[in-house]
Amino acid sequence: MSHPERLGSPGGESVGTIAEPPHVNEKLSDYAARYGLRQSAARPPLGKYLRDVWARRNFIWAFASAKNISMYSDSRLGQIWQVLTPLLNAAVYYLIFGLLLQLDRGIPDFIPFLVTGVFLFGFTQRSVTAGSKSVGDNLSLIRALHFPRATLPLAIAVVELQQLLLALIVLFAIIIAFGEPLTFYMFLFIPILMLQLMFNVGISMVMARLGAFNRDITQLLPFVMRTWLYASGVIFSLPQLMERADLLNKHPWLGEILQANPAYVFLELSRHALLGDYRNYVETSLGMASMGQLWLYAVGWAVAMLIGGFYFFYRAEERYGRG
Repeated sequence: MSHPERLGSPGGESVGTIAEPPHVNEKLSDYAARYGLRQSAARPPLGKYLRDVWARRNFIWAFASAKNISMYSDSRLGQIWQVLTPLLNAAVYYLIFGLLLQLDRGIPDFIPFLVTGVFLFGFTQRSVTAGSKSVGDNLSLIRALHFPRATLPLAIAVVELQQLLLALIVLFAIIIAFGEPLTFYMFLFIPILMLQLMFNVGISMVMARLGAFNRDITQLLPFVMRTWLYASGVIFSLPQLMERADLLNKHPWLGEILQANPAYVFLELSRHALLGDYRNYVETSLGMASMGQLWLYAVGWAVAMLIGGFYFFYRAEERYGRG
């Protein structure tokens, strides 16, 4: 058939066409252009994509809530594990690094210091780990329905936020139990948490794209996250380390790198807002100028990672679920 065959109605009026199949040596892209065909799952313009994601905000929250509830459904203690897990991690770190290695020397209120670090680092750690699986674990949903794939890592970030909010009740109980008074400084914790959430959303999207096309990343992540934990001041005070470590005294640029580490930035600002004795200790050691620098780092990391991570994920929108 050399020309498209036209189908007619009983009155002889044309109602449609049947396109001839592509030629043997014709590229599918040329065939699609010849008949005005376009990919059903093509990446939409960025503005439309953002509107589509926002339109599904209720789906994101419902999906996250359902996933959060089902996460511990097979356990007898259920949602209590959301609090027990970071508490048990903090207890292990205190046993090893506080009692055995005595890294708590000179750090005021070491237990609230340690628990704050473990809880808030776990917020980012879980966002990275779960984000890397958010696409691969939902391939059946991706292939069955057409929706913005960014809703999946966004839902993961909401899951981790919901878990953190429950854990924060325990965190504040521990802080108050160790004699920390309620002050206006604690209100600074709200913008700090929002900045960390923005960072977590961005890095979750980066890991979602990387994990979607290379599942080996999920095997490597535990080692990367363990290294990041030890480099982020979760179990030690970086200001104290910078005073004592000969390596950092000889190479001050190493200290600058550690201070610019996003995980350390959010942890240190949170401790500064929540722990009064530690706040006085840090201000005496580093001064307020250094804390201002940490705020600049926090805003920079949050904005850069949120925008960059979202755009990085968006660029591969039409490739998710293939293969």
